[in-house]
Amino acid sequence: MRKVVSGLFITLDGVVEAPYLWQFDLFDEDMNDAMLKMMAGMDTALLGRVTYEEWAGYWPNATADEDYATFINNTPKHVASTTLKQLDWQNSILIPGNVAEYVARLKEQPGGTIGIQGSPTLVRYLVAADLVDELTLAVHPVIAGRGNRLFPGGEELKRLALIDSRITASGVAILTYRPLTTV
Repeated sequence: MRKVVSGLFITLDGVVEAPYLWQFDLFDEDMNDAMLKMMAGMDTALLGRVTYEEWAGYWPNATADEDYATFINNTPKHVASTTLKQLDWQNSILIPGNVAEYVARLKEQPGGTIGIQGSPTLVRYLVAADLVDELTLAVHPVIAGRGNRLFPGGEELKRLALIDSRITASGVAILTYRPLTTV
């Protein structure tokens, strides 16, 4: 069975929104290596609507980060949205109907790792549905003070096991967790 993995940049106060405001000065070679490691074996991406719309406007014509641009443009992208009717970005597929059922079926198909790219609302939803096999958080030594949080409150208790950790030269803690049910 395929794994669903998610990696997010996050602040000490749990903010995942707009990492471009607080993340770039801390992105070092260690973080780059960690991101490349997480992408290894990933052949499918899951995106929420907001991330899809932001990225579809940028990555198809990106001139920076050419390695990632090539990867994300050529990777099949399954998009969770109840409002989008059409997807224009190459290799993009709109998820019809129930997202949890769709992702569960996707996990049963042959292939490599399924990565959730950005999309904190989708991550939160799939964690609640017990469909995320690994959650990597790149915890930045920053307090954003405001912005959308990965877990804003009201979620059910979930226990996780830390399976990997490292601190980058710039002080970012990269922590990878698995649900205890799969340990």
